[in-house]
Amino acid sequence: MKILFLICSFFLGACFGSFLCCQARRLRYREEHGKDSARKLGSRSVCLHCKTKLKWYDNIPILSWLALAGKCRSCHHKIGALEFLSEVGLALAFFAISTTIDITTTNPIAWVTFTVTLILTLVLGFLAIYDGAYGELPMKYLIIAIVLGAILTIIKQAQVVTTIGFTPNVFINPLGSVGILGGLYLLLYLVSKGKWVGDGDWLLGVAIGLALSDPWLALGLLFISNLLACFVMLPFYIKNRSKKIYFGPFMVIAFVILVTFSNYFMSLI
Repeated sequence: MKILFLICSFFLGACFGSFLCCQARRLRYREEHGKDSARKLGSRSVCLHCKTKLKWYDNIPILSWLALAGKCRSCHHKIGALEFLSEVGLALAFFAISTTIDITTTNPIAWVTFTVTLILTLVLGFLAIYDGAYGELPMKYLIIAIVLGAILTIIKQAQVVTTIGFTPNVFINPLGSVGILGGLYLLLYLVSKGKWVGDGDWLLGVAIGLALSDPWLALGLLFISNLLACFVMLPFYIKNRSKKIYFGPFMVIAFVILVTFSNYFMSLI
């Protein structure tokens, strides 16, 4: 049952990854061409280059992209790697987070925490996709992420109070986590006047800081996300010194890693 649960989580994540990437493309298309043009596309998936509606067998996550070699079947225009990375990334994220729960547990709080974490991962996944493609973080989805992060904080701190009683750390830990992530990026944004980080990065930091609710995990996220950004973007930066590095995707990847291995990281600390 555990293996079946993880397999289903993987494919569900891949489906959501495909859906979120499609919505990110549509949102950008609507912003660039207007609502009327976006409405003409209809509700089905279409190639934004030739406007051909995709068949069901061209909409199978991961497999269709590989079968078509990343090109539209009709016009052969390159689809790009974003769709493939979105599908694989969300699939792996759902798989990883699903390993953190025992499916035989009858604890309703554990299932609520798990469900809210998955929903937050979807919102963060959309933000990562949009930021990676266009270098922006839509405000509406940042607010949703902050609300979900706050819900996770309330659930986690309520469990602490129930287990060991009330302590000042109930407030100190979430505030410290938010201060490290959101506060640091806000400071960088203000000092550089938006040259070092974007105006949405600190709000993304607030959302993730609330979700983690621990200063040590927040520091771990800073380390992991910066390390990933260095390894992935350094070759591109060497070729083009003016290339901008969009940090949102790396923060989201680091969040998934920390949620999955939080007990291990805390044991090291």
